[in-house]
Amino acid sequence: MAIINHGNATSFSFILMDLPGLESAHCWTAIPICFIYVLSVLGNITIMYIVKSVPSLHTPMYLFLSMLSMADLGLSVSTLPSMAAVFLLSQRKVGAATCFVQLFFIHTFSVIESAVLLAMAFDRCVAIREPLRYATILTTKRIGAIGLAVVTRSAALHLPLPVLLGRLQFQPVNALAHSYCVHPDVLRLARSNTRVNSGFGLFVMLSTLGLDAVLILLSYVFILKTVLSIASTAERLKAFNTCISHICAVLLFYTPLVSLSMIHRFGKKRLPAQVYMLLSYLHFLVPPMLNPVVYSVKTKEIRVRILKMVHRKKL
Repeated sequence: MAIINHGNATSFSFILMDLPGLESAHCWTAIPICFIYVLSVLGNITIMYIVKSVPSLHTPMYLFLSMLSMADLGLSVSTLPSMAAVFLLSQRKVGAATCFVQLFFIHTFSVIESAVLLAMAFDRCVAIREPLRYATILTTKRIGAIGLAVVTRSAALHLPLPVLLGRLQFQPVNALAHSYCVHPDVLRLARSNTRVNSGFGLFVMLSTLGLDAVLILLSYVFILKTVLSIASTAERLKAFNTCISHICAVLLFYTPLVSLSMIHRFGKKRLPAQVYMLLSYLHFLVPPMLNPVVYSVKTKEIRVRILKMVHRKKL
């Protein structure tokens, strides 16, 4: 996907980072890492299987939930190879081409998840503000078109990243700050001019994650306005309760991201490296693990199907 030139051979490598201070404790750090990945994969596959196999769940809300699980699964699979190499095999060296491919998929699936969260906010907004027209507005064909647009936008915007990185020269000391490759981390090690890369990276972030966050917030302004106009307190709570799972998913995704951005701009030199790394892990690893848990606990239809599956296996 990327060709390393200007003195960088195709064998040029980056060094992935262990958890600071825990380099000699791989046997212990590997346990929670493996637990997170197993829970993420099983949880998201279960959600997708339930939505696919139950015809009554082929509604906009659950189709978008299935898309969220696909994005979470893709994000988990994108970070898994390098983290497994570091924590299970103690292999910290990764080739430049492999690193660039990984960062493409990590950032692509991260933006896909952000866009799906926006689509889910739109779904809740339509369901609460226009309940009688809900089924006619969000048809299966339109949901499919939204899904295609989400994937196309994310992939198209991130395709130039590996190509632009392949044009750069890198420092002899090429140790990354994480156990996976992300664009800002790789760009930090470049010794040639990175103005184009930085500008394009900022444009992608603002036009995807930034824009999505603003539109999600705007959707909830409309939702809140509609909910507060309902006369019955019980109906207000019932309407708002349908949004709780989505709000949790949004907070899980955006809280570490916003914190990382603030630290990167204002406090990176004042805080320990462990804090920056921890927030990065929280952003990429925790949402895929907890989103299925949140929706299983808060969504009755999903919870009932999971309990039936567990009960059937016990029998």
